[in-house]
Amino acid sequence: MHTALTMPAKAYARRRKQLMDMAGGDAIVIVPSAHELIRSRDTHYPFRQDSDLSYLTGFPEPDSVLVLVPGRKHGETLLFCRERDAEREAWDGPRYGPESAVDAFGLDDAYPITDLDDILPGLLEGRTRVYYHFGRDTDFDLKLIGWVNRVREMVRQGAQPPHEFLVLGHLLDELRLFKDRDELRFMQRAADISVLAHEAAMRAARPGMREYELQAEVEAVFRRFDAEPAYGSIVGAGSNACVLHYRANNAASRDGDLVLIDAGAEYRGYAADITRTFPVNGRFSPAQRALHDLVGAAQAAALAQARPGLPYEAGHLAAVETLTEGLLRLGLLKGKLERNLADGSYRRFYRHKTGHWLGLDVHDVGEYRIDGESRLLEPGMVFTIEPGLYVSSDDTTVDPKWRGIGIRTEDDVVIGKDGCEVLTDKLARSADEIEALMGQRRAA
Repeated sequence: MHTALTMPAKAYARRRKQLMDMAGGDAIVIVPSAHELIRSRDTHYPFRQDSDLSYLTGFPEPDSVLVLVPGRKHGETLLFCRERDAEREAWDGPRYGPESAVDAFGLDDAYPITDLDDILPGLLEGRTRVYYHFGRDTDFDLKLIGWVNRVREMVRQGAQPPHEFLVLGHLLDELRLFKDRDELRFMQRAADISVLAHEAAMRAARPGMREYELQAEVEAVFRRFDAEPAYGSIVGAGSNACVLHYRANNAASRDGDLVLIDAGAEYRGYAADITRTFPVNGRFSPAQRALHDLVGAAQAAALAQARPGLPYEAGHLAAVETLTEGLLRLGLLKGKLERNLADGSYRRFYRHKTGHWLGLDVHDVGEYRIDGESRLLEPGMVFTIEPGLYVSSDDTTVDPKWRGIGIRTEDDVVIGKDGCEVLTDKLARSADEIEALMGQRRAA
């Protein structure tokens, strides 16, 4: 796993071509980079490139803009980026500069970012439609309006300003929803690293350990394999597991607690997203096991619906039905199944959906519904399946043995031609598998 994966230049070129074909010959597409963000005074947050710019070029620097001009004779793919600067590079590291960027990223042309103001109005002229992420970056929005106005001022001289402004996400999100072969290699790597990280935490767990100590076990593995956290790792011991986006990660675990870890690696921009819930002492209590088994059954029910041609939402509905049935059987809910499903009483114990798209963003782009209907699954879609159960520690309506138990089991799934593949399948999932994995440390 120490051999670095590289995205072939032709993969980026293919995506740019697909996007230009969708946009049409009279369009222009503008994709600015992410900004560097100040963390405090003169230190910055780690820079992460805008996912769309990554997807279309792999270019890693801030202060850059990709412009696609389909059918332009002097070149269709243009990049504006920072110039080389020996003084700044001595402080911040090497830059590509426009000269190197063209060959390194397979572009038609590149210009200094300082020339954007002079060049962009000329590129807008004669184009009918502008595709851009309106409303994300106010400063850039205003610049774009200024460039369009400069073209409008030239109308008497025969200039043709664009008159349609369209949301870029409408085209690009749909492209990104379907992962190509190259992307799936990266996603499998992110998943493999995440599996090792969760195993490390399970092996290290001991009663009394603090949540951040387990977080350190997980994130050390991410870094060891050249990845980083795809999102803030969630490590919740005991009733902290019932907080869905728990962030503090500073409580001590107690003997008899379950620990919920929701953590995923990001490798070269691509995210994995895994949750496992395990007993810190290595053995589930009967009540913990009963709920853990029920979440596992709900996940299996959802997984059975992960096939091409079925609605995306079918997995959620299957998981909800399985969970509700089990909650009735265990006595946490009362009454008839149909009635409980209809009035949504399961929501007291299960407040979220059963998954989300996954890719360059953890909660990746792409529509879940089309014309009001849940969209049908197709090969190349990647998403999580993550049912859970959360019983509040002060819920007096249920038997005390259930109180304060929070459990989620989450895996990453890609739709294939006739079924699905679980990218994170190597990680212990059932109570027996988890106990066996945790037992290895005792044997050692």
